[in-house]
Amino acid sequence: MHPDDIPPRRIAFLDVDGTLIDHHQRLAPSAIEAVRGARARGHLVYLCTGRSRTEIPEPVTAIGFDGVISAGGGFVDRGDERVAEHTMPSAALHELVAFFEDNDIEYILQAYDEIYPSRRMFESIAPVIDQVVGRAPEDAASTDLLRLEKAMAYRGPAPEDAVAKATFFGTDPRAFEKVRDALGDRFHVITGTIPYLGGSGGEISLHGVNKGAAITELVEHLGLTLADAIGIGDSYNDLEMLQVCGVGIAMGNADDAVKAHADEVTTSVHDDGVHAAFVKHGLI
Repeated sequence: MHPDDIPPRRIAFLDVDGTLIDHHQRLAPSAIEAVRGARARGHLVYLCTGRSRTEIPEPVTAIGFDGVISAGGGFVDRGDERVAEHTMPSAALHELVAFFEDNDIEYILQAYDEIYPSRRMFESIAPVIDQVVGRAPEDAASTDLLRLEKAMAYRGPAPEDAVAKATFFGTDPRAFEKVRDALGDRFHVITGTIPYLGGSGGEISLHGVNKGAAITELVEHLGLTLADAIGIGDSYNDLEMLQVCGVGIAMGNADDAVKAHADEVTTSVHDDGVHAAFVKHGLI
């Protein structure tokens, strides 16, 4: 093969919820084929998720990736190497927890390999979980409920200097606005991306800590350029990813506001969206 005919090496960043899996944790076989096929051809494929490492479903990690950006950009791993971490100072963490508790808002603190739910988190989200997983087959719904109940068990306060991001629960229509108005000048506050957090739930990180910033940091570390990068996602925590990557691709199931920040739109998570995007851009 002539050197000019060798396709350029690309690096792809994939969101998890709503991109690789749907909200019932179902993973399309075509997504597995796409990731493994792209890596077999020499391209790099990274997970880029708002979840902490411990929250990523095992069937997703079992696909095989070159690394993981987790907690919405809080932690950046290249294989087993920690490239970067951006945790909250103790004062910021204490401010968040005090605000949540003073306002009776249930929350989850995300560290690298553990999450720290508030005392009544599972009790609060159980009715919402019933609505979300109730549409799944009975065995899947039961599995989801048990998994979440175990994950949301209170395990004490989070260690100092270990938390990169917080998520909060809200069914009160004013919950998100209350958090944003009180904390938005000091923290990055966005609407929630996971159904069981309620219609007024959201995510909080430090300003400057997001998927796009983490991708920029990683790409520089790898000696690549952002022009080589493809980002695929569906949620508000994917906006910065879609903006910094050379090609930002929104899933067909994404909100219109997310699609507006993308260069193009692929098909939905239920219609082989990741696979279709990889085919279009020659990764497989």
